Amino acid sequence: MADRSYRFLRRALAVGCLIAAAGLPAGPPVVGAVAADAAADTPEPLLLRVLQMNLCNSGRAGCYTGRAMTRAVEVIKTEAPDLVTLNEICQDDISALEYVFETVHTGRTVVSAFQAAGDRPSGEDTRCRNGQPYGVGLLTHVQTPDTPRAVYGGIHQTQDVADPEERAWLCVNVDGALLACTTHLAATSYQVALAQCGHLLDTILPTISKSAGYEPTVLTGDLNLRADGDLDVRPCAQAGYQRIDDGRLQHIMATTDITLCCRRAVAMHGATDHPGLLATLSIDRGRPPTDPRIGHG
Repeated sequence: MADRSYRFLRRALAVGCLIAAAGLPAGPPVVGAVAADAAADTPEPLLLRVLQMNLCNSGRAGCYTGRAMTRAVEVIKTEAPDLVTLNEICQDDISALEYVFETVHTGRTVVSAFQAAGDRPSGEDTRCRNGQPYGVGLLTHVQTPDTPRAVYGGIHQTQDVADPEERAWLCVNVDGALLACTTHLAATSYQVALAQCGHLLDTILPTISKSAGYEPTVLTGDLNLRADGDLDVRPCAQAGYQRIDDGRLQHIMATTDITLCCRRAVAMHGATDHPGLLATLSIDRGRPPTDPRIGHG
């Protein structure tokens, strides 16, 4: 299972961001202009709106209604997020939502990624009732189709052996400015979910940073962990990560060089058993992270 945990997927994918840098003026600086020059050297923060949704769309779970995709389309059209992370979807769902995303972000290149969950009995992918692979996905947009890109995904090292579904994770390199990740952790065991969360933050993400170069990092998803109580997420989200949640099981975690703002729950009107979770990421490209686990590689 450990080998599958590091089965990073790399394929052509573009992710949305535009990096701006201002150069120093030619010649000696003008007296009194030092502060202005320093400000010109500091890139403006990058603002991205992120939307997390668990659509419960496998067709097999009790929370399945058949209406989640319709509601997801409505939310994407209304909220116009820059980054959408999706849990409990079928592979074709990501393609259908990609088409909607294109109508929201005209003039941009829309891209997507999908990672199937594993199926322990067969050794293959977990399947939706319609036969498609089942797992997690991500949507975003970029300025041009030539933007450098990379995708990483795999199966968590620790799994609940009583559950045939092997939980997955997925990360997208956002053009040197952001590593955007999503996951859906174990629902059957708190200790397994906590181990999956910790291994992702402490081992997998630093491994990506060391191999590809450090980027500010955001992790979203249905973690099946809560902010307090018996399913406390806090042992996982320790130093170096800040966190917001939907009041239940969905969370957005980010390194300290990202500011999380304006959290809002988005009603799904009974189409699924989770609300949408919407927030704004302000990425400070001039501020290093504070956690020694997050290296610059």
